[in-house]
Amino acid sequence: MAERRDRAPRLDQPREARRQFITRPEALTEEAFGVLSEKFARYMGTAYFLIGMTFFVLAWVVWNLVAPVDWRFDEYPFIFLTLMLSLQASYAAPLILLAQNRQADRDRVMLEQDRTRDERNLADTEFLTREVAALRIAMRDNATRDFVRGELRDLLEEMEERGLVIGRLATEERDASDSPKARTDEGGSPGAT
Repeated sequence: MAERRDRAPRLDQPREARRQFITRPEALTEEAFGVLSEKFARYMGTAYFLIGMTFFVLAWVVWNLVAPVDWRFDEYPFIFLTLMLSLQASYAAPLILLAQNRQADRDRVMLEQDRTRDERNLADTEFLTREVAALRIAMRDNATRDFVRGELRDLLEEMEERGLVIGRLATEERDASDSPKARTDEGGSPGAT
């Protein structure tokens, strides 16, 4: 009796890992089953599957028509073949629908991501459009080279017209400063008013 207690699993010690040859159903999660169903649906949509299925059905039919009577396992009208194909279709349809649902979920997520990226791009484009419009408005307020040249020409013409008058006034002022009376006025003579 004492030996049996020692061999009983103890709760205070970890369980020894045992190697299992058969995987537990817990290892097959919903995600793993979904991936498996997608692989199956992808394979069923290939030409290899259709050609393989065609050869399988032809071999089945030829064997059951041509083989000796004792070796035939599915007599005409091939009821067992019909059952096999129905079974295959009954399992294939839900797996294909599951794969389509998963693809629809992925498409929905991608659509949401595309929508948010498009909204960001639209906002960026609108911002840049407003900035370009503001720059255009600001550039209209700035003087262009042609405008500045035209204004300088007008001022130069104006100065040339006034320049004669300004030049004469400057000459008169120079002449007045050279006269002896102006020199004594500048020198600070006592009789200067």
